[in-house]
Amino acid sequence: MHASSDPRTSGTLGSLLELDTAISDCRACPRLVSWREQVAVTKRRAYLDWDYWARPVPGFGPPDAAIALVGLAPAAHGGNRTGRAFTGDAAGDFLYAALHAVGLASRPTSTRRGDGLELRGVRITMPVHCAPPENKPTPAERDTCRPWLVRELELLRPTLRVVVPLGAFAWQALMPALGEAGWVVPRPRPTFGHGAHAVIGDDERALHLLGCYHPSQRNTFTGTLTADMLEDVLREAVRLAGGVRRPPADEG
Repeated sequence: MHASSDPRTSGTLGSLLELDTAISDCRACPRLVSWREQVAVTKRRAYLDWDYWARPVPGFGPPDAAIALVGLAPAAHGGNRTGRAFTGDAAGDFLYAALHAVGLASRPTSTRRGDGLELRGVRITMPVHCAPPENKPTPAERDTCRPWLVRELELLRPTLRVVVPLGAFAWQALMPALGEAGWVVPRPRPTFGHGAHAVIGDDERALHLLGCYHPSQRNTFTGTLTADMLEDVLREAVRLAGGVRRPPADEG
């Protein structure tokens, strides 16, 4: 592993582009490296013709985003296949449709890197950048990956106003990362819940945290999370962020 791809050296990276490149080369967690590469060989029948990404999946979205969505980890046959967060699986289909509905994405579907989808004012990232077996990273893997998230938050800080953790894992993983990135996290720490709203920092530079259930198939199939529920949280994020700045081609 090159020094620039060691999570412990993430603080030396000066841009999100450099960070994303370094994340994509990380091999810090042997179990996750083995699993993500094994999945790329065995594949799923529907994707036999795919050349899987099979590397850590970096964040996605503009470097001056006012909103950040924080997931859990890439799906084995989703982001681990396509190379982009929440792309190529049912959870991503649900999320990108909602992002498009509230004006945060240029299109309602996301199929692969380079498919033309653009995010507007929002960046998607995660506490663990490699697909874990059974979608369950270990605490040690989460902690090893944390410096990447810390540096991403530091680089986003000048424009970041709202963070939407998708699920309790993301909410809990975010708290120490925010502290290491320079925000003062209150004690006791805010409690996760769908629609939970916590404010970190002073009024002038407040960072809003909005809890949202993860758009997993389990949650969406059972109605624990509906499209309306997700869109409501995203609209509130847009409101707290001061609106969505659309590209010039969309204006007028």
